[in-house]
Amino acid sequence: MGRVPKLTRADAASAARNPLAFIAARWTPQPRTVQRAALAALVMAVVIVVTGGAVRLTGSGLGCPTWPTCTDDSLTTTRAMGFHGVIEFGNRMLTYVLCAAVGWAIIAARSQKPWRRSLTRLGWAQFWIVMGNAVLGGVVVLVGLNPYTVAAHFLLSTALIAVATVMWQRTREGDAAPRPLVGKAVQQLVWFLVAASVLLIGVGTVVTGAGPHAGDSKEVYRIPIDWETVAKLHAVLAWIVVTLTFALWFVLKAVDAPKGPLSRTRDLFVVLLLQGAIGYIQYFTHLPEVLVALHMLGSCLMWIGVLRVLLSLRERPETVPAQLPEQSAEAALTKA
Repeated sequence: MGRVPKLTRADAASAARNPLAFIAARWTPQPRTVQRAALAALVMAVVIVVTGGAVRLTGSGLGCPTWPTCTDDSLTTTRAMGFHGVIEFGNRMLTYVLCAAVGWAIIAARSQKPWRRSLTRLGWAQFWIVMGNAVLGGVVVLVGLNPYTVAAHFLLSTALIAVATVMWQRTREGDAAPRPLVGKAVQQLVWFLVAASVLLIGVGTVVTGAGPHAGDSKEVYRIPIDWETVAKLHAVLAWIVVTLTFALWFVLKAVDAPKGPLSRTRDLFVVLLLQGAIGYIQYFTHLPEVLVALHMLGSCLMWIGVLRVLLSLRERPETVPAQLPEQSAEAALTKA
């Protein structure tokens, strides 16, 4: 084994001033490593949504009755708080795992050569969304699971998934200007699909806020509307999204679009059919907790699928570095 170089006082000062630059100067990750780091952040963004849903579905939303500590006298859960305290505190601890995943993505993006500033910014955007959502999660607890704050908490997590998906996609692309693969009419159709999906997710949070799963065993304020009526509106929007997706697939086939948009549209259509089946089954079986959790997972996968369709409509090839004149001449002589 080679000798590990000693860390000098100047190195320590440099690391303290700018730790990311210090690491980047000494480590160059492979492109696959950067892609895996971005994917890990995306996976953890989905995991935190699903586990947050588990907190609500098990009635553990106030398992830790205060924030940022678990109780007034303890940072962690206590034996007296039982199962609900463990579930709620465990979900809080997963936020640190999410931060670690996002941190890894930031470090990997900053250390890549050449440095791609856009990737690093996407990583930092995730970090600040996570910090903001952690504070909002504390507000949710302090206001006793007010359904409007719960909805905002979920929507901010949806924004995190969007940024993480874009970063994951960008790790597999170059930095050249995006080049469209389809016509403007198809692009507009996809933007209609994105808008309908956003509306679908938003109405879904209203169903949650008005529905029976309040997140705690005691009486919790609910949005004062009939949740079944909103659920029917949610179903109508779901059918609109399914119809737009099928129409998009048909149009892409008609214009002989590249394989990427076609395959991602097909994948989205499959996810939507499964998500719709779960939605109808949970409605007619009076919202069993397991199916509601699966529906939340499906919501995340559906949103990722919609974004992947949108991102597949263009390509960004690698930027080819400009050659110096003498290099070009040498290359020409070599070919001759």
